[in-house]
Amino acid sequence: MKKTIFVLGVMSILFPVVAFAESPSSDTLNMGLNSLWIMLSFILVLLMQGGFILLEAGSTRMKNAGHVAGKTIFTVGLAGLIYWAIGYGITFGGDNAGSVLAKFIGWGEFFFNPGTSAADGASYPSAVFFLFQLAFAAISLSIAWGGFAERAKLSSYIVFTIFFTAIIYPVVAHWIWGGGWLAKHGAQDFAGSTVVHLTGAVAAFVATVLLKPRIGKFNKDGSPNEILGHNQVFTALSVLLLWVGWFGFNAGSTVAIGDGFFAYVAFTTMLGAGAGGVAALVISWAVTGKADITTMLNGTLAGLVAITASCAFVDPWAAVVIGLVAGVLVFYSVKMFEKFKVDDPIYALSVHGMAGIWGTLANGIFATQALAEKVNVGQGGLIDTGSWKQLLVQLESVVFAGGFVLIASFIVLGGMKLIMGFRVTEEQEIVGLDLSEHGAYGYPEQLKKPGQDIKG
Repeated sequence: MKKTIFVLGVMSILFPVVAFAESPSSDTLNMGLNSLWIMLSFILVLLMQGGFILLEAGSTRMKNAGHVAGKTIFTVGLAGLIYWAIGYGITFGGDNAGSVLAKFIGWGEFFFNPGTSAADGASYPSAVFFLFQLAFAAISLSIAWGGFAERAKLSSYIVFTIFFTAIIYPVVAHWIWGGGWLAKHGAQDFAGSTVVHLTGAVAAFVATVLLKPRIGKFNKDGSPNEILGHNQVFTALSVLLLWVGWFGFNAGSTVAIGDGFFAYVAFTTMLGAGAGGVAALVISWAVTGKADITTMLNGTLAGLVAITASCAFVDPWAAVVIGLVAGVLVFYSVKMFEKFKVDDPIYALSVHGMAGIWGTLANGIFATQALAEKVNVGQGGLIDTGSWKQLLVQLESVVFAGGFVLIASFIVLGGMKLIMGFRVTEEQEIVGLDLSEHGAYGYPEQLKKPGQDIKG
């Protein structure tokens, strides 16, 4: 009864002429609520791109700020077109259902043309589901840009967007979410610790290895220099925006109002994020003697990434443990990558890669049988069932999904490096990508006069 009153109230505001034209059925009410929830979640996830703009801009130097903002908006738009034309069909196309090929890629629904309303008996319109899945693909792409930061040509963003959104991301998404072979094995990745975050992070890793470090990042003896971002307030605000968006990311992945399970998913998400931030701040304080803000922000994001796979499968106490481990892991992971001379300006490899791996594996440890049955994916983890089966399936997901993205990204980015060049010139990197790639400064009032030093 309350649901009926609520929906009729919403309809009377949005569609006053037709709200009471006829009495809607229970199925229609449910479909309407689900559609509104998925649409809201899509908007929240899309707005996370604003968080990525602030995160990358704040973590890098001001001479590249305009470039960061502009290429993010452009590549999200381009990704939308490519995903509509090809990517969605590779992920969810069912024309090859039942064939051997369907284990590895979907086929059909290219140049997707949804109906104007939900099909009979459907829980939501296919158009709103497309939008929601598109937002996830765009997030994974923006994670990959962390490996390109401050030294990649604009043209490389365009080319890689096409390949990543058409092939690389959709194949992994099909394996786990589109009924592919890992889904058949019972792989648990509720909102994308592997599908979205690990996929983007592995692509970022390949990019940063092929591009090599930024000028001045490492000394001749291999010791690292700290290249500070220009605005820590931007990075803090970015984490807040991403945190809010994550409720659409995780809770929205229920794609239904139903019995309110989306609220439980949001609840565990909040616990994981908080635990990650606390653990990262404490470990940095204990090890370095300083409560490092950047580490704390990274820990919060790492907690969110880790809980993304397991938010629907674990008890609250386990969500806290998963976040705590992620916060500690990201602190040491950053140091490990620097030791191996991997320049990761946005910490994508640690926050999205290492935490994504941990979050995926954590399901195999902490998932409960009751929640696995509720979600209808896989089984309970080691602690609840005493069985190693789910942990091995989760490990399988990480190894094969990560391995595929690694190989595919090396082929695409390596080919780009050989054919068209991948990195800007030394002079362009020193001047900054705002001027060298776009001819305008992101902070025009800070533009130096001719002859003045603009390396800052």
